[in-house]
This record gives sequence, structure tokens and C-alpha cells, in this order.
Amino acid sequence: MIAGLLIVGLEAHGKSASSSPEGLALAKAVYDRPTGEDASSRVLMILTRQGGEPRQRLLYSYAKDKGDAERWTLMRFIQPEDVDKTGLLTKDYEGDDSDQWLYLPALDRVRRISSSRKGGRFVGSDFYYEDLKDREVNMDHHRIIGKDKVGGVTCVLLESIPVEKSNSVYSKRESCIYKKLMIPLRIDYYSRKSEQPVKRLQARKIKKIQGYWTIFDSTMVNLKTGHSTKLITTDIRYDQDIPDALFSQRGLSDDSREKPFRPQSDSARTDQE
Repeated sequence: MIAGLLIVGLEAHGKSASSSPEGLALAKAVYDRPTGEDASSRVLMILTRQGGEPRQRLLYSYAKDKGDAERWTLMRFIQPEDVDKTGLLTKDYEGDDSDQWLYLPALDRVRRISSSRKGGRFVGSDFYYEDLKDREVNMDHHRIIGKDKVGGVTCVLLESIPVEKSNSVYSKRESCIYKKLMIPLRIDYYSRKSEQPVKRLQARKIKKIQGYWTIFDSTMVNLKTGHSTKLITTDIRYDQDIPDALFSQRGLSDDSREKPFRPQSDSARTDQE
């Protein structure tokens, strides 16, 4: 799910890599942070081209933790009209195995997305298909490389390098972890062709909902083009016992199945801000 995007990984530029005990422990603590058995959220996506007018899209996102590193997610666009009912179903399994399907309402067709298509942009956003998948801790080498600040908040820099080059489009990621909440406030993404980060994801608003710390406002920026994708969660509900059947190809093509689980404006109670 969208909130699950803030996970880490990285690969060295021709250097050998291995995890440090402290880095591995921090990465595991971030990965194991409580996020509920399931969650549904209403998200506003704002796409902005450098110097251009922003474009808005509205979507619902559903996620279910199946245990043993298995996680299912379903994203459904409802606005604007040209993407209405477009959906993406992702099933992440232990290791690098995953399945993804895209529903295109204009064709009334579910299309399987190749597992090798990690670097494709999702519906014109700055998120790659890889960014929408769960990434397990053991898929990367982790080490702590220092401290930094994001918005005046001190955080720990965690460098993560893919163990296998083939399972990521990125050469490395550097995440600034706010240890009090075990949430990355910023992630810089590196490509194999650049010593400088090519994308940056930054969290700007975090709230505690139903006992779970939740990112409500984040932005992914393409540092080469200036194009950005802002995600604003307008409502979220946890632990509704969402049925497995929702996360199926049939559920992907029939949006009526998910409507009972869409969060309502009065459902997300803020315990702490």
C-alpha cells in the first residue's frame, strides 16, 4: 500500500556490501513497525510538472498483511473520469516473488504485469511499480552511515544495497529514519548511472490513527526532471477484516466489492497528532 512505500534498500557502486548489526536491526525495526492486519485509505494524488499546472487524481488503497512476508494491496482510481475504476492488484510473497495485475476499464480487461517491469512508471506518477511492492529486509544489505535532519527533526541515515542487482532498479537507497516512530522521513533513491540521487520521497505529516502511526502527506520528486507526485491521505481505517476475495482478479475488475470497506470521513479518529 501507499503507506508501505517508505521501506529501504541499496546497492554499492562496484563496492562489496554487507549489513552491519546495527543497520540490520534498524531496518528490521522499520519493517516490523505495526501497521494493522489490514487498512483502507482515501488518497489524493497530485502530479506536478516543473512549471506546469498540477493535475489531481483520487484513489482508494487497500492492504492486507497475510503473514510470512506476504502482503496484498489493491489500488483503485475514481477521479478524473479518464482513469475512473482503473485498478492495480499486487501480491507480494516471501523473497522477490510477486504478482501484479492492472485493470483497464476502457477495455474491461485485467492485464498481468511482468514481474521484470520494476522500473515502469505507475499511471504517469513518479512511483515505479517496484515502489509499490513490499521489500523485505533480507533483500538488502543495511548499514548506518550517520545522522541528518528533516524539517528540524533528527533522524538516522540508513544505507541499503540490494543483495541481488536483478531485483531492483535502484543501486542504493538512503533513508533518514525517525527512530522514535521507526518511520523514514526521507528516502533518496540512486541509479546505477549516477552518484547523485535521482528521486526523493519525503514525509511531511504523520498522525496516529487507531494506535498506528500513519504517513498522511508525502511527496516523491524526480530530481532530474522536477516532476513530483504528492500523496495526501484524506481518510484511513484499519482492521476492518477485509475479505481475501477483494484481492482477486474478480475483485480487481468489480469495484462494487470494495465499496463497503472504503473509509468514511468520520471513521478516522486522530488519537494524537
